[in-house]
Amino acid sequence: MAYNFTPFKDKLKGAEEWLKKEFSGLRTGRATPALLDGVKVEAYGSLMPISQVASIVGEDARSLRVAPWDTTQIKALEKSLIVASLGASIVVDDKGLRVIFPELTTERRQILLKTCGQRLEEAKVSVRVEREKVWTTIQKDEKDGKINEDERFRLKNEMQKYVDETNKHLDEFFAKKEAEIMS
Repeated sequence: MAYNFTPFKDKLKGAEEWLKKEFSGLRTGRATPALLDGVKVEAYGSLMPISQVASIVGEDARSLRVAPWDTTQIKALEKSLIVASLGASIVVDDKGLRVIFPELTTERRQILLKTCGQRLEEAKVSVRVEREKVWTTIQKDEKDGKINEDERFRLKNEMQKYVDETNKHLDEFFAKKEAEIMS
């Protein structure tokens, strides 16, 4: 009987995508619109992602221009950016807002690196949890007589190959982000 690893591989791919998204939200030397992805704005009676209320473009390496579709939302945008505590200064003008990020200090870089390490560990924990679920299923199948002992070891090795490959990708993402932060 061939074990279906497709759901397991999808979960592993999900962990990789989650880590990429988390890393994209961490500011390094350059201000990007992705830094504001987590900001929610109180608009039209509900909380909305900032990208649904305004356009966000990079003006230069350290600042972003937030131009609301509806200029009556400028105050709500300003309030949500302040509440998000991004460590940036916000300047309001007639066209919208400028979000200006300060230069990264060595201390701030160390904090970002620590945060990246925590995110990496969270991703690896989710991989281990998924591995444990699959391993439990494989052991149960052997106990129920659906597979023999040799098949169990073959499936375990195949499962571990997927886990090792995913962990390698996660470590590569971390190394890339670390180099980006420290440069």
